[in-house]
Amino acid sequence: MKWIENYKTKLVSAEKAVSVIKSNQRVYVHPGAASPEVLLVELTKRYKELQNVEMIHLLTLGISPYSDPEYEGHFRHNALFIGGNVRKAVNEGRADFTPIFLSEIPNLFYRNILPIDVALINVSPPDKYGFCSFGVGIEITKPATECAKIIIAQINPKQPRTLGNSFIHIDKIDYCVEVDEPLIELRTDYATLADDEKDIYENIGKNIAGLIEDGSSLQMGIGNIPDAVLHYLDDKQDLGIHTEMFSDGVIKLVEKGILTNERKTLHQGKIVASFVLGTRKLFDFIDNNPLMEFHPSDYTNDPFIIAQNDKMVAINSALQVDLTGQICADSMGPKFYSGFGGQLDFIRGAARSKDGKPIIGIPSTARDGKISRIVPYLTEGSGVTTTRGDVHYVVTEFGVADLYGKTIRQRTKSLIDIAHPDFQEDLDRHVSETYFRKALV
Repeated sequence: MKWIENYKTKLVSAEKAVSVIKSNQRVYVHPGAASPEVLLVELTKRYKELQNVEMIHLLTLGISPYSDPEYEGHFRHNALFIGGNVRKAVNEGRADFTPIFLSEIPNLFYRNILPIDVALINVSPPDKYGFCSFGVGIEITKPATECAKIIIAQINPKQPRTLGNSFIHIDKIDYCVEVDEPLIELRTDYATLADDEKDIYENIGKNIAGLIEDGSSLQMGIGNIPDAVLHYLDDKQDLGIHTEMFSDGVIKLVEKGILTNERKTLHQGKIVASFVLGTRKLFDFIDNNPLMEFHPSDYTNDPFIIAQNDKMVAINSALQVDLTGQICADSMGPKFYSGFGGQLDFIRGAARSKDGKPIIGIPSTARDGKISRIVPYLTEGSGVTTTRGDVHYVVTEFGVADLYGKTIRQRTKSLIDIAHPDFQEDLDRHVSETYFRKALV
């Protein structure tokens, strides 16, 4: 076949492939578990001959050497979602942060607001027709490759072949570097939590599970709250998944026959997602699995698409909630922590779904119980990720506050009721003694 001959002509070393990158270019990096680290290592070696190369991506799990202080002036990272490996650089001003909804990022590429010079990706080997799969991460990577002037790909047999709108033909790739490198795994620490901390998340999980009806479609990410919810769904029937991402916990729900997708009103019978974060067990599970259908983020995260799933349940987390219902999930005061991601995409999509439920799950305290996460006012400098107009359910280990359609006075009472008992008196006193309270009575 002609594509095979074409493929052979594109095979080069990683050093040769990244040699085409020039100063002042914007380089897109495949994020998450698919970060193309072989290419990143070789690119960073060239730092002395490069100036002002912008590295742009969502959260990556592995290395990000270009964000280290010694490479300042040579590389500059632009985070569309801040990961732990670049957080210090962003908050020290050595890297940038672009706040934007995940559903809207592809439009930055398509409209040439963020033109991509070079895309570094990590894909499966080509199938018999010459198509490579983006594997564990389609998200904004497929749109980025559709706009990039040059595409450099790690061709990696460790990358699973995921189905759906998740392929790129070898003819569209400019340089191919064959590697055999494990994908980056992310293991959650829920099972290793101390008993008292685990109790908190288990109670949050129980409270959220109590809001989920049979036949619901779920969006949930990764972390202690989603993991806890999954433990309390054994009595549910015919659940479905429409999400931006999922992790290992979904496997058990499928094996138990709880997650069937049979009552979904959009993509019936399919788990719909745009990427996964997890372990090799998850990567093997999604490999060539017709239960899965992967799409880019401008589809999976489009609120109008999400809303077509009846009984859509969106489960998201937060760092702080104020007494009016404003949600901060992306910063700690003026220090940026993560990003918008898909929280508001799914909150709004679930709100418009028939019988949908947008849920924010949050432990009532932080710093080993020393501070309340339910606060009179968000910490100065904090951003509002989800507005008080968008919030419906807020869930802690102490209960559920249904804020939708409620007055400010009703909201303050509901939120104080689910705050940690150690802080309820202070919160109530604040409401009683401030002008804020006087204005309400």
